[in-house]
Amino acid sequence: MNVLIVEDEELSAERLRNLIRNIDPTIHVLGIIPSVFETIAYLQNRANTQPDLIFLDIHLEDDNGFKIIENQDPMIPVIFTTAFDDYLLRAFRVNSVDYLLKPINPLELQASLNKFRKIRTNGLQQHEEASPEKYKDRFLVTAGARIFTFKTAEIAYFTIEERATFLRLFDGRHFAVEYSLEKLSQMLDPAEFFRINRTMLLSLHAIREMHAISAGKLKIDLHPAAGQETYVSSERMTEFKNWLGK
Repeated sequence: MNVLIVEDEELSAERLRNLIRNIDPTIHVLGIIPSVFETIAYLQNRANTQPDLIFLDIHLEDDNGFKIIENQDPMIPVIFTTAFDDYLLRAFRVNSVDYLLKPINPLELQASLNKFRKIRTNGLQQHEEASPEKYKDRFLVTAGARIFTFKTAEIAYFTIEERATFLRLFDGRHFAVEYSLEKLSQMLDPAEFFRINRTMLLSLHAIREMHAISAGKLKIDLHPAAGQETYVSSERMTEFKNWLGK
């Protein structure tokens, strides 16, 4: 595997190269490039060995790293490496493999490389050709003597409150449901819903903003807002990043 490191901080670049070598000595680092201009020039020159994967810092010495992605054709898979969490949602919108915050954790780096290998080996075609599973697309709920039915697409998230399970709609209303979060995780499309911690299962479309509190802690602002601050549990962090990047 050939990888390219795009990083303008020499110490960070060398540390990343050493981490990659320690994880897998067979990975060949083609080079370290500090700027957007030089990276675009390298990739456009077909005489150069093209990388299978790019490790890309966002704040470079001459411009924003997203400019490199905008100039790519075809798109080369990217793992973002940055000290800032400001661009997390934008990074996943461009279909990046992963988003690693500095200082890079070796275990998270290894997980990102494993994810890339899995994507590279299996390819998207296998996923598309697989027989589609049938997931629940409607819920029936009661409130007193009244009965309501809602499409799954109307649901922002499910929560556990005082040992009962509730769903909250995007319009803010909430109702009790008879299922556990464990059961709901099996009933709902995993491309749309993810259980971020012990008490919440949320829709991708309920995520308004995300804030990296630390390397292993992520705070999520929801729409509609939850009654308290919402965090991704540390044991689900890597899987959550993978889910966002699908």
